[in-house]
Amino acid sequence: MMHRMRHNFSVLLMLLTLGGCTPTRVSDKVALVIPKDWHHAGSVKTSSTDLKTWWTHFRDPLLNDLIAQALAANHDIKIAKARVREAAAIVTVAESALYPAIGLFASGGREKKIDRIIGVPGKQGIELNTPTADAVSGGLAAQWEIDLFGGRRLEAEAASAQAQGSEATLRAVQVGLLAQVASNYLELRGVQKRLAILVQNIDLQREQLRALQVFHRSGLVDAADVARQEVFLHSTEAALPLLKLSEAMLMHRLGVLSGNLPDNLEQRLVQAVEQAPVAPGIPHLLPATLLSQRPDLRLAQTEVSAAAAHLGAARADLFPKLILSASGGFGALAAGGFPSLAESVYTLGSGLSAPIFNAGRIRAHISAVDARLDQAAVNYEKTFLLALEEVENAFVAHTASVERCKQLSEAGIAADRAYRRTVALYRNGAKDYVSVLDSRHNKLAIEDERAKAETARHVSIVSLYRAFGGGWDG
Repeated sequence: MMHRMRHNFSVLLMLLTLGGCTPTRVSDKVALVIPKDWHHAGSVKTSSTDLKTWWTHFRDPLLNDLIAQALAANHDIKIAKARVREAAAIVTVAESALYPAIGLFASGGREKKIDRIIGVPGKQGIELNTPTADAVSGGLAAQWEIDLFGGRRLEAEAASAQAQGSEATLRAVQVGLLAQVASNYLELRGVQKRLAILVQNIDLQREQLRALQVFHRSGLVDAADVARQEVFLHSTEAALPLLKLSEAMLMHRLGVLSGNLPDNLEQRLVQAVEQAPVAPGIPHLLPATLLSQRPDLRLAQTEVSAAAAHLGAARADLFPKLILSASGGFGALAAGGFPSLAESVYTLGSGLSAPIFNAGRIRAHISAVDARLDQAAVNYEKTFLLALEEVENAFVAHTASVERCKQLSEAGIAADRAYRRTVALYRNGAKDYVSVLDSRHNKLAIEDERAKAETARHVSIVSLYRAFGGGWDG
């Protein structure tokens, strides 16, 4: 008896060890071709800017407040957090299959059946009687599927990978949210700056029109010059409602992103900031860093891991399954006219099942899951290429915006010089007043273009941080 128990224990230990090896496991490694450095980053100056809190380097307190509100109240963030909790609960459900299931059972009843007729002594000899039996039992029952080939363990690993994917999705939402808030805010400040320039330009155009009307009454200019100036004035005024529309829409977008009603932030945002945002530096990251920093790449990797685990679990269905069961408790039986019987009861059992014929269902399921693994691997490669493309495009856009700002800065210096010289000539009587107004108009036009270029440069920096996956600690 002792020898048999040792033999059974050895067999069980061997099966458990075999299950821990997970022989049906599939590799989730995907070979990626990773460039050593960026192709278009040569002329971009890098710094040691913190990637996690990159927006603080714009040194704009209102922008910091908006991002803090968005992280706390944005609805997409809340949805992503709820999905993380859901995925964590699903992991617990999947891992529970690795352990025995223990339950409480109890039953009782009274029965009287004709097949239980017995003979008992009576006044007239042996009398046939159908006794009533009362039966009560209760106790604990346990059942455990031994994970011989790792199917259950791999399903738990797949659920864990999907939970990690939910966390990566949360981070991706966070990275995108930060970039959206910063981009919309910087665009809003650019629009407000252009609005101020446009108002100055409209006032200048009106003054120029009044001067031409005076000259026309004096016979110095003809009616065509006056009409042409009216066209310029009305064309300039026509740009005002479009800029105001852009300002209102950007305010509403920032309100929604920060989890507020669209017009809740209007009072704070309508006031233009006198100090322009400070352009932060750009961190030096290599392409290989994206694999750990960008959450969308982490998500794609977890999808590969989950698909590989599902494939291993599907292959485990080809092999036998061993189930152990045990129950124990207390039972009592009382039949009419007989002494009641009560004692402890128990059962021990095991079962082994193996697939023989299922019309190709298991093989077809394995093929389907294998195809899903191929899809996940290709999607991972594609996501990495798109990440490289996004970073390279952001570098190109940033380089172009910096060059444009430089050229417009030089144009602004030249326009200011021309304006001052025109004013000097006007004071000496060598130029008329309309020439002074034209020169000032050219200067304002350059300032408007510079405002657009500066906004584009700031937004390009935001795009770079988004492409790097900035906004969390990877």
